[in-house]
Amino acid sequence: MSAGVDREELRSTAKYLRNVRPVDPDEVYEYLPGQPHPAVVRRALREEAFDLGLVERDDGTFVPANDDPAPRPGWEPEAFPDAYAYELEGLLVERYGREWATGESGDGLRATIRRLKEEYYQGWDVEYDADAALGYAVYHLPDFYAAVGYALDDLAERELLPRRLRVLDVGAGTGGPALGLHDYLPDDALVDYHALEPSANADVLERMLGETRRNFGTTVHRSTAESFDPESVGEVDLLLFGNVLSELRDPEATVDRYLDALAPDGSCLLLAPADLNTSTGMRAVERALTPPGGDVGVYGPDLRLWPDAAPSDRGWSFDERPSLAVPGFQARLDDAERRGPDDEPGTFTNVDVRFSYALLRTDGRRRVDVRADPDRHARLAEAERHVTNRVNLLAVKLSRDLSDPKANPLFKVGDGSEELEAYAVVTGESALNRDLPDAPYGAVLAFENALVLWNDDEGAYNLVCEAETVVDLVAP
Repeated sequence: MSAGVDREELRSTAKYLRNVRPVDPDEVYEYLPGQPHPAVVRRALREEAFDLGLVERDDGTFVPANDDPAPRPGWEPEAFPDAYAYELEGLLVERYGREWATGESGDGLRATIRRLKEEYYQGWDVEYDADAALGYAVYHLPDFYAAVGYALDDLAERELLPRRLRVLDVGAGTGGPALGLHDYLPDDALVDYHALEPSANADVLERMLGETRRNFGTTVHRSTAESFDPESVGEVDLLLFGNVLSELRDPEATVDRYLDALAPDGSCLLLAPADLNTSTGMRAVERALTPPGGDVGVYGPDLRLWPDAAPSDRGWSFDERPSLAVPGFQARLDDAERRGPDDEPGTFTNVDVRFSYALLRTDGRRRVDVRADPDRHARLAEAERHVTNRVNLLAVKLSRDLSDPKANPLFKVGDGSEELEAYAVVTGESALNRDLPDAPYGAVLAFENALVLWNDDEGAYNLVCEAETVVDLVAP
């Protein structure tokens, strides 16, 4: 914190001037006790800017922040941005030298990435030293960067993502979600970003955050989630648990405690890789915190269409978006691997964007305010008694096409009551059911005349959509 500045006088002066003209440190210092140097005043204004609602312009003056919600930016990144890639490669060169991808250092990084992947897959505890942090960054920065923006779309489309927001990023890792958030928001956003990262990942994180713009204020707390007081940062507009739930000792209790710091109109984003263990683990936390009638509700995408019910199936659902271009640092590491004649390349590239997520809120808001009608719709919880019969129902589309090549299109669906997994399978494509394959992930669909069958091989129910089955998009 900047010393030598009377903060109360500074705030009072800035609040007056902001309504008259840009707040200029070269003017403000004259009104303060002791007339501190304008550079010191500028630094103090930066520290107070979020609470004052001021953004700093290129000319060094401060003006009121835009209070309009953040718009959807048309998020669909094709590549991990060069500025961040250069910064990461700079860290690799600093630690291992210019030929970091080859020789002993390259072999070590590849072994580290293999170990991290195995530990995640097995659900073992993961420890990060400097080498593990860089290996983690090489492998995961791009896909985590892309995934967070797609999840934020669900808030921005309903004007629920503020331009001025305080963020608490729990288990921030090496910064993939933070950088994605930064690039998702408009240039005039005013952000007070707080990261929790106790491991060596924080060293990489701080370097990556150095690439953010001036009104994206950052603070890295090198504390564990269990020991940190989330209310110490103030009311949080966006609480983010990005790819960390599987590493917490008690994820349900931790998220529950952190929700106390959420602003009344704030959102909590749970984000996880799409693999079975981390995805279903995230979904278990979501469901534990959102019982029917509770204080915390699911905003999306896994909407509860029956207010008195909660799902209890396995809960493995994920979205998939266009892959990124392979960044140079991944290509260098992968190309330098010594392979046998039958070994395929690509072990150390990770550009597929597949992710599971949940958005939680405490104000009762839902992405779409649609509910099933017991007089019109069957519940998936009662699918067993409808086997071999045709039904009408309302359901959320919870996957892209999961079918094998040349097989019938297959989509996971849920209505918030399911006890076993349910899949809509298209056996006869027609104009009547075209909305099923065309609808986006998270869309609410109305099924009319769907045949319910039991799939013994998968232990799941199939909603068979023949050519005469009607599937209408209720809400995208």
